[in-house]
Amino acid sequence: MLTLESDQQMKDLKNNESVIFLFSADWCPDCRVIEPFLPELEEQYSDWTFVYVDRDQFIHICAENDVFGIPSFLAFKEGEEVGRFVSKDRKTKEEIEEFITKLDQ
Repeated sequence: MLTLESDQQMKDLKNNESVIFLFSADWCPDCRVIEPFLPELEEQYSDWTFVYVDRDQFIHICAENDVFGIPSFLAFKEGEEVGRFVSKDRKTKEEIEEFITKLDQ
């Protein structure tokens, strides 16, 4: 999984790839719950580029995209938002798989 390093990198990824941004933070217990199966999801959905966005480092990006709970996911294709799974609730592997599967329909 890539780690977001700059605002420009986010713009480039959004405009040039099929990308799923994972908004997370080191201190978030619900974020730790999904970590063990993230590599499996990346492999399963290899058409997508997965990018970790540190919520504390990029709080302005969270605000611009109405991401106020973590972990949360935003998906973009060719510069357009194609899906969001944004809430403060803990997410299961099955819920995340369902979200990603719907993106390709």
